[in-house]
Amino acid sequence: MSGAPLPLVEQFQFGLAAPICLTWELTYACNLACRHCLSSSGRRDPRELSTAECRAVIDELERMQVFYVNIGGGEPTVRSDFWELVDYATEHHVGVKFSTNGVRITPAVARRLAASDYVDVQISLDGATADVNDAVRGPGSYAMALDAMRNLAGAGFAGFKISVVVTRHNVGQLDEFKAIADRFGAQLRLTRLRPSGRGADVWDELHPTAQQQRDLYDWLVARGEQVLTGDSFFHLAAFGEALPGLNLCGAGRVVCLIDPVGDVYACPFAIHDNFLAGNVRGPGGFAAVWQQAPLFAELRQPQGGGACTSCSAYDACRGGCMAAKFFTGLPLDGPDPECVKGHGGRALLAHAGASAPRPSGDHSHRTERAGRPAGPSRPVPVSIGLRPPSPAVPSPAVPAMRPPDRACDENPLAGFRPGAPLIALPPS
Repeated sequence: MSGAPLPLVEQFQFGLAAPICLTWELTYACNLACRHCLSSSGRRDPRELSTAECRAVIDELERMQVFYVNIGGGEPTVRSDFWELVDYATEHHVGVKFSTNGVRITPAVARRLAASDYVDVQISLDGATADVNDAVRGPGSYAMALDAMRNLAGAGFAGFKISVVVTRHNVGQLDEFKAIADRFGAQLRLTRLRPSGRGADVWDELHPTAQQQRDLYDWLVARGEQVLTGDSFFHLAAFGEALPGLNLCGAGRVVCLIDPVGDVYACPFAIHDNFLAGNVRGPGGFAAVWQQAPLFAELRQPQGGGACTSCSAYDACRGGCMAAKFFTGLPLDGPDPECVKGHGGRALLAHAGASAPRPSGDHSHRTERAGRPAGPSRPVPVSIGLRPPSPAVPSPAVPAMRPPDRACDENPLAGFRPGAPLIALPPS
């Protein structure tokens, strides 16, 4: 008699034969210079993937039956081939959600987007008022975002997303953000500020205080039923009731990042050589990186929680966010820097004065580029302190899954049918 099936979290922790969704930054070029930009975007990297190379990646994603891609940047719409690539993806059964500051969401573009069943749009907004938003995203960015929302709503695009990075300056505006979303027939999505990219320089200034973390949690429990969080706040589950979502770090297990030059990172918030698994320009392309990279095999092993395992809340928060720990200089088997039990704060005090790792590459408008030498990246596997690297795990065949739908909501389970075939990479 066979045993009961494992919970999804237990299945996903060993990784899947293909990511359910992935983040793809098409370009570092951007018309804004947001203070917390996770990829330090601004200037285009001349090595970015060509149109033909992007099409080849999409072909791979179709063969692997990836549900959808979250396209970002930079500002992805500034690429001259952006709409061509969106059309190519949807024609090849890969759903697209793209994040934009709204700069090119004209009425005509909004009508085109509203006519597609496989494209979703996410407008970035970091203040419910112009003064709060523009202090982070730049003068005029609030008005630009709202113009894009009006155009989408006017075109009949229902349910587009408004994406808010929660900071100590806007956490008191949650009701106002929800009101804006309701006004335009949109859906509010809240994400966590990470100390990634330029965010590393402003994290101390912008990340919510301990009391604000509690206020955010209480708001999500009381009024966040229709608010998306994309598993950003699973560390808050230690307050008591788990928030909707996977409540598991999906890095290298169900999600990853492809950057503009084809480098594949385990996590969209951990752009650093220690989390670099390979490059899509290498032999075997993206599929080989996902299925064979030693780094990903390491991440898919059962993880020890270090000192956190003795905490009563460990099963709820799983030790928190890998990227937040790494870029604040904390050990990966230690507490999250925003641990609601206070363990992270005490760990930060203990590490005061120690240097934290710096994010790789700065494409900001006013800095020198700090990229790697031209050509495909062929990184030497680096242990990131989880356990010794394991041999690559062979990939089983991926079963047929349904086409992606418009509910691309940053939840790794978006579009996943209960009872649908689910293939996990077996633990080695």
